[in-house]
Amino acid sequence: MSALGRVVRAGVRRRRTQSVAIGLAAMVATTCSVLGGSLLVASQAPFDHAFEGQHGAHLTARFDGARTTAAGLAASARASGVTAAAGPFRTVTVDPAPGPGSTVPAGVTLPPMTVVGRGSASGDVDDVTLLQGTWPHAADEVVLDTGYGSTPAELGGSIRLPGLPGAPALKVVGLARSVSRTADAWVTPEGVTALTAPGTTPGYEMLYRFADAGTTGAMDAGRSAVAAAAPAGALTGAQSWLTAKQGSDRNTALFLPFLVAFGLLGMAMSVLVAGNVVAGAVGTATRRIGVLKALGCTPAQVVRAYVGQALVPAAVGTLLGVVVGNLLTVPVLATTGQVYGTDASGIAPWVDAAVAGGTLVTVALIAWAAAARAGRLRTVDALAVGRTAGGTRRAAVAARAAARAARLPLPRPRSLGLAQPFARPARAAGMLAAVLFGTAAAVFAVGMGGTMTWVQEAKNHDGADVFVHPRRADGPGSGATAGLPVAADPADVTAALAGRPGTASSYGTGTVDVAVPGVAGSTTVTAFQGDASRAGYRMVSGRWYRGPGEAVAPATFLTEANLRLGDRVTFTDHGRPVTVTVVGEVFDPHVQTNELLTDARSFPSGTAPRPDAWFVTLTKGTDRAAYAAALGTALAPVHMSAEVGAPHGSSGSITALDSLTATLTLLLVVVAGLGVFNTVVLEIRERTRDMGVTKALGMTPAQTVGVVLASVVLVGVVGAAIGLPVGLLLHGLTVPAMGHSAGLDFPASALDVLGAPALVLLAGGGVLIAVLGALLPAVRAARTRTVAALRAE
Repeated sequence: MSALGRVVRAGVRRRRTQSVAIGLAAMVATTCSVLGGSLLVASQAPFDHAFEGQHGAHLTARFDGARTTAAGLAASARASGVTAAAGPFRTVTVDPAPGPGSTVPAGVTLPPMTVVGRGSASGDVDDVTLLQGTWPHAADEVVLDTGYGSTPAELGGSIRLPGLPGAPALKVVGLARSVSRTADAWVTPEGVTALTAPGTTPGYEMLYRFADAGTTGAMDAGRSAVAAAAPAGALTGAQSWLTAKQGSDRNTALFLPFLVAFGLLGMAMSVLVAGNVVAGAVGTATRRIGVLKALGCTPAQVVRAYVGQALVPAAVGTLLGVVVGNLLTVPVLATTGQVYGTDASGIAPWVDAAVAGGTLVTVALIAWAAAARAGRLRTVDALAVGRTAGGTRRAAVAARAAARAARLPLPRPRSLGLAQPFARPARAAGMLAAVLFGTAAAVFAVGMGGTMTWVQEAKNHDGADVFVHPRRADGPGSGATAGLPVAADPADVTAALAGRPGTASSYGTGTVDVAVPGVAGSTTVTAFQGDASRAGYRMVSGRWYRGPGEAVAPATFLTEANLRLGDRVTFTDHGRPVTVTVVGEVFDPHVQTNELLTDARSFPSGTAPRPDAWFVTLTKGTDRAAYAAALGTALAPVHMSAEVGAPHGSSGSITALDSLTATLTLLLVVVAGLGVFNTVVLEIRERTRDMGVTKALGMTPAQTVGVVLASVVLVGVVGAAIGLPVGLLLHGLTVPAMGHSAGLDFPASALDVLGAPALVLLAGGGVLIAVLGALLPAVRAARTRTVAALRAE
């Protein structure tokens, strides 16, 4: 090993605590950066690769077959901006049911199915990937898209169409995937005619690719151009590829702004700790630097030696950060590749290399800036002085601070400690920055935890006292329906609730999957029967519906359907059109993001989905357990059960975010504490002789501890005072960014989750970081023997 290498190794060993601090800070920064970068790349890559490979449709347009013809749509393929087009394909929406060989039990309702007639899977636009089986060749054969429901039938199975004359059955001959989600199933062109109900006309589907399709504005312009080129009023709905892309990226996109925020905090801590450690090493080892130069080391070699002392632990921390970041990325994206049939392990070697290289370069630059002072020191001055002396101006400032502190009504040890930061303002600034970032990280983490709790409560939303639901059939049963819940007549349940003492209000919910023009897949409509004002949904804008004909929906549905508050939307329920006006936006981050919530009376009489659950609010003072038991007994003949409280779940994404937040925050707070620890150790080493003098004059060990702790209290208070608003600002910027990435809008109440008591405790936590970081060095200083301290240089 070279002489320079031995100097580096000795420095790392001698400053183990500082080396650990650098390594931890580098690990946190690298972990967040690798995780964020890998998620960004991996979340986009599967969809983008599949979309380009299949020549996906930028716009999927549906047209009314009664208002146009195939020839009339030919002109739309030449609309402004269109580079490729496919179609027109005949299309129809049917209501399927499980048939022989289906994977779904008989009697289960399937979502509406959009069927398109295509002669082959290949095409200039939307080249459908056939995963299993063959393309249909006969009118009674069908290929199912794997994104439809839970794939109700495998190869060789069948689905029935009970709503059509003769209840025909279609044999499943293939399973396919369309990245553009242009259909739920495909049949031959002739097969569409067989699936069309008497008295109705099939619609048309056209697929387009545009020269410019990268923004919402560009897609709106393309949609307008297509609508203008088609017969007036023929366009009934259009689906943008950007909506499908956003939906595919929604789960991982939620993490990205959060990880960017932690990555920035971690990188700032890495720079801060590395700079402080190197600057402190130079400041306390001036004589050693003089010896190295006297032995022949050039200024450049001295600088490299101190940079190396920072890079060694930083390299170890960076390596660990890369490993941990990749380990966290893999489970987050475990299922993404399965959706698109691509490799989505999340491990991107170029991201690892870029992050690791960037972290080490950043640490090296800040360490070089701090170590440059060592290269500039003259050998004679370094050997003669033994340590660097403060400049005249700095000494004068320190003297004035000490004089003013002495006039404070405090014990002398406390006033001595309060004045010490002014003697070394640069070090005090570094310690202040450590407390600031530690406080900001804690405030950000607690704020994120509060927001995630708010999200979980919004997702559960209902706070009913009693939940009424169907129970499974009595007896072992047989066949496909054995053990399935038995529905009750809503009138029986309503009568039992109305006549029971203690009932304040109640409402029932029933759901149905419907088709909405321009929206991929099915949309779930929840129909409320009764007083749903206490359903507990969090409103983002607008208001809750007040009667039939009005509805509310989450931002994800409004975006995909291209709707605004006040717009009317028509959905098709088993062939029956229902029109409602959207009057409010609710926050509802469920997996099924295509949702509409409305009054059951919005449906034509007798067609609303049958309620299968009731939520009951009790009058004040009513015993919930006794009420639920009595109601359950009364409803037993109609196969209904009652239990206390509504069923609530826990989101895996929220749990993952909470765990990740706690882990990364703990690491950052530890790094902040180590930053304070490092600075205090340097101060004590420089003032060892001064402490020996004060001990000789009668200062007790407890007073010595008081001096050291007092020296960090002022810095802790200022750092906490600045870090508190910084953390709040970071939280206020990150949460809306997370919502935007996931296609959600957060109301102000989701951000206002920290009350005054919590803010006071968090500010006190900043001071606690400073005190705990200084406590161990203070105790060690108090235990130092007076004689040994007086003999120190």
